[in-house]
Amino acid sequence: MPQHKSCEKRIKQDVKRTARNRAERGNLRTAVRAFRELETAARAGKYSEMQSILDRAVKKGIISRNRAARLKSRLSPKKAA
Repeated sequence: MPQHKSCEKRIKQDVKRTARNRAERGNLRTAVRAFRELETAARAGKYSEMQSILDRAVKKGIISRNRAARLKSRLSPKKAA
Protein backbone atom coordinates (compact mmCIF):
# COMPACT_ATOMS: atom_id res chain seq x y z
CA MET A 1 0.00 0.00 0.00
CA PRO A 2 1.19 3.52 -0.72
CA GLN A 3 2.57 5.47 2.18
CA HIS A 4 1.91 8.95 0.80
CA LYS A 5 -1.17 10.75 -0.44
CA SER A 6 0.59 11.61 -3.69
CA CYS A 7 1.30 7.93 -4.31
CA GLU A 8 -2.37 7.07 -3.83
CA LYS A 9 -3.31 9.72 -6.35
CA ARG A 10 -0.65 8.47 -8.78
CA ILE A 11 -2.05 4.92 -8.59
CA LYS A 12 -5.57 6.19 -9.33
CA GLN A 13 -4.28 8.18 -12.31
CA ASP A 14 -2.36 5.18 -13.63
CA VAL A 15 -5.46 2.99 -13.49
CA LYS A 16 -7.50 5.57 -15.42
CA ARG A 17 -4.79 6.13 -18.03
CA THR A 18 -4.23 2.41 -18.53
CA ALA A 19 -7.94 1.83 -19.13
CA ARG A 20 -8.15 4.77 -21.55
CA ASN A 21 -5.05 3.70 -23.48
CA ARG A 22 -6.23 0.09 -23.68
CA ALA A 23 -9.57 1.21 -25.12
CA GLU A 24 -7.87 3.50 -27.63
CA ARG A 25 -5.50 0.74 -28.71
CA GLY A 26 -8.45 -1.61 -29.21
CA ASN A 27 -10.27 0.98 -31.31
CA LEU A 28 -7.14 1.48 -33.39
CA ARG A 29 -6.78 -2.24 -34.04
CA THR A 30 -10.43 -2.46 -35.04
CA ALA A 31 -10.03 0.45 -37.46
CA VAL A 32 -6.95 -1.12 -39.06
CA ARG A 33 -8.71 -4.47 -39.39
CA ALA A 34 -11.77 -2.85 -40.96
CA PHE A 35 -9.56 -0.93 -43.39
CA ARG A 36 -7.78 -4.13 -44.46
CA GLU A 37 -11.12 -5.78 -45.21
CA LEU A 38 -12.19 -2.99 -47.56
CA GLU A 39 -12.12 -3.53 -51.29
CA THR A 40 -9.29 -1.91 -53.22
CA ALA A 41 -11.49 0.80 -54.72
CA ALA A 42 -12.90 1.77 -51.32
CA ARG A 43 -9.45 1.86 -49.72
CA ALA A 44 -8.30 4.76 -51.85
CA GLY A 45 -11.05 7.00 -50.47
CA LYS A 46 -10.55 5.96 -46.84
CA TYR A 47 -6.74 6.06 -46.78
CA SER A 48 -6.47 9.70 -45.68
CA GLU A 49 -8.91 8.99 -42.85
CA MET A 50 -6.77 6.03 -41.77
CA GLN A 51 -3.67 8.23 -41.81
CA SER A 52 -5.27 10.75 -39.50
CA ILE A 53 -6.36 7.98 -37.10
CA LEU A 54 -2.78 6.72 -36.94
CA ASP A 55 -1.40 10.24 -36.49
CA ARG A 56 -3.77 10.90 -33.61
CA ALA A 57 -2.72 7.63 -31.96
CA VAL A 58 0.92 8.74 -32.18
CA LYS A 59 0.07 12.14 -30.75
CA LYS A 60 -1.70 10.51 -27.80
CA GLY A 61 1.21 8.14 -27.23
CA ILE A 62 -0.80 5.00 -28.01
CA ILE A 63 1.67 3.76 -30.64
CA SER A 64 5.16 4.80 -31.64
CA ARG A 65 5.92 7.05 -34.60
CA ASN A 66 7.78 4.27 -36.41
CA ARG A 67 4.91 1.82 -35.99
CA ALA A 68 2.49 4.35 -37.47
CA ALA A 69 4.81 4.90 -40.42
CA ARG A 70 5.09 1.16 -40.97
CA LEU A 71 1.31 0.71 -40.86
CA LYS A 72 0.79 3.62 -43.26
CA SER A 73 3.18 2.14 -45.81
CA ARG A 74 1.63 -1.32 -45.51
CA LEU A 75 -1.91 -0.02 -45.75
CA SER A 76 -1.27 2.40 -48.58
CA PRO A 77 -3.51 1.68 -51.55
CA LYS A 78 -1.59 -0.19 -54.21
CA LYS A 79 -1.51 1.52 -57.57
CA ALA A 80 -3.18 -0.30 -60.44
CA ALA A 81 -0.53 -1.81 -62.72
